[in-house]
Amino acid sequence: MSTAAHPAHHPVQLVVSRALYGAVAGIGGGIVFGILMAVLGMLPMVAMLVGSSNIGVGIVVHLAISAILGAGFGVVTPFTQLGALVGAGLGYGAVWWVIGGLLLMPAGLGMPVFQVGAGAMWSLLGHLLYGAVTGVGLTALRHRASHS
Repeated sequence: MSTAAHPAHHPVQLVVSRALYGAVAGIGGGIVFGILMAVLGMLPMVAMLVGSSNIGVGIVVHLAISAILGAGFGVVTPFTQLGALVGAGLGYGAVWWVIGGLLLMPAGLGMPVFQVGAGAMWSLLGHLLYGAVTGVGLTALRHRASHS
């Protein structure tokens, strides 16, 4: 009889699977947020974070950030219920609006930080959409994993 722990119960495996599910869910949220950004013409500004103004580069940068933030969300949220994950996603999106949208993004572009105007409000909407969709996606992925 083996005494080794089941891989799914190993702490490192648990963190890795939570991060991977979160990253996939984050890409889903990033796609929805990215559509809004495309409509508003914001993707060239995202590309400027890496020295470009190309829309395609903006999409890649945005989705990479979405995956990284989604991985973090997957790791820090233990919930499996839809309502809890969507609620946590909305809060996570709001926090990242402040950190990313009002501080890091403008600072990285040499713009004033914590300026709340019309553009910032659209950004808040996008971050909230990101969080909600990421929560829905993470719920689906966790549900699927628990039933496989």
